[in-house]
Amino acid sequence: MKIKTIAIIGGGTAGWLAANHLGRELLADPELSITVIESDEVPIIGVGEGTVPFIKQSLQKFGIGEAELMLSCETTFKTGIRFQGWLDAARHGAAHHYLHAFASPFPGGMDVTPSWLEEGSERAFDGVSVAARLSEAGRSPKQVSSGPYVGEVDYAYHVNAQQFAQLLSRNAQQRFGVRHRVATIVGAERAADGGIEALRTRSGERLAFDFYIDCSGFASLLTQGVLKVPFVDKSHQVLTDTALVQQVPFGPDEPIAPYTLATAHRAGWIWDIPVTQRRGTGFVYASAYMGEDEAVAAFARYLGRSEAGFAPRKIAMKIGYRQQLWSHNCVALGLAQGFVEPLEATSILLTDFSAQLLSRNFPRQQGDEPALRRHFNEATGQAWERIIDFVQLHYHLSDRSDSAFWLDNRQPGHLSEVLRERLAKWRVAPPQATDFGSRFELFSVENYLYVLYGMKFATRGFPIGEAERREARQQLAQVDARARRLVESLPSHREWLDGLRAAAQQRA
Repeated sequence: MKIKTIAIIGGGTAGWLAANHLGRELLADPELSITVIESDEVPIIGVGEGTVPFIKQSLQKFGIGEAELMLSCETTFKTGIRFQGWLDAARHGAAHHYLHAFASPFPGGMDVTPSWLEEGSERAFDGVSVAARLSEAGRSPKQVSSGPYVGEVDYAYHVNAQQFAQLLSRNAQQRFGVRHRVATIVGAERAADGGIEALRTRSGERLAFDFYIDCSGFASLLTQGVLKVPFVDKSHQVLTDTALVQQVPFGPDEPIAPYTLATAHRAGWIWDIPVTQRRGTGFVYASAYMGEDEAVAAFARYLGRSEAGFAPRKIAMKIGYRQQLWSHNCVALGLAQGFVEPLEATSILLTDFSAQLLSRNFPRQQGDEPALRRHFNEATGQAWERIIDFVQLHYHLSDRSDSAFWLDNRQPGHLSEVLRERLAKWRVAPPQATDFGSRFELFSVENYLYVLYGMKFATRGFPIGEAERREARQQLAQVDARARRLVESLPSHREWLDGLRAAAQQRA
């Protein structure tokens, strides 16, 4: 039997990303319909305001212009994540930081890591690309005259999560013909084969579809609530479990950093994400190592606020994912899949990846489901496992010893077997592309290089030839020269954003 009707339960970024991916791939078929069922009683969590460059491919595919994105979602550029205070201050200085840049660490296409290791250079590893120096100088990643979705260095975005969901909603409905219905789902009927037969709403309606996509957030209404899919708990690998969230207004003339700031503290870290009108900040901590009162006080100090009357929103974080993200005729996306803390902006990344994967492997007939389901579950399971490894890596590499939290994170028993074996290999030879065999691994050798060597990871390395050494020096000299030119020629981040708004107002 042909699958003709698809319901997406929940809106937000996850629901509307799914609607755009599926709408673009499937709605050329006039017999098929997609309906997003969104409750007006459930607020958007709205924590994940950071993205990674993967999102640009999707936005272009959806037909969303970059200027539209920048103007409608309080959007700013993100050239990477600046990690501050993640190493021992006594050994490395209180000001130690590094940039996990989105720009390639391979200048001229050359992997200079062996040469960088051999020379023991004073050059920080993030200096192998121009991105760190542009970020330090507060520069936009692109010229005013640059075309959409291209820049002098690779970049992603910081967005207002609610406005981003609204942009995706408009696009899915207007461009792809996705339907929108407001209703609160309170339960579902099971079919004879164990799948979902129909939804039940608070108003008493029965809504039947052929296929269901659960984007209901932490509630996981269908995947957990109805299908009872087991949860794979990863709290033994990533120890943080709570976030306090607070928005902070921006002054109209304050510089806007072109990166996410991730500042470590005694039991976790603080995110600081600029959009055009405010900063989104969050205090991530492990409740086993820090009480809520202490966390609130430390967060207030970071923001320069009095504790009196300071009441940030609290979000409990359950680290892990559903054992099968596709069960019967239902796929979980977004927070309904699971959660890993927002250190590397993985929430939108995993949703975007999973929604795209589903759209390209969607069953047209009900008999198609088993083979496609197995493939989807294998791919998304691998993606989740390796993302959890990558997030955990940041904590494990720290040499901070000022609290039990940091000491416990260094214990090898917390590591997956894959990460443990990789670290053993990387102690004697630097990471290479061949270390990352799965095409479903969302962070690559470039990402690992920035984090490993930003965190002063020790690799023994191996001797290299004089020709390779000379070429590496030439490539790095060209990086330095290009960085100087771009710092001079690129506008500041705020100047670029102000210029875009001014040009839009003139056209209006």
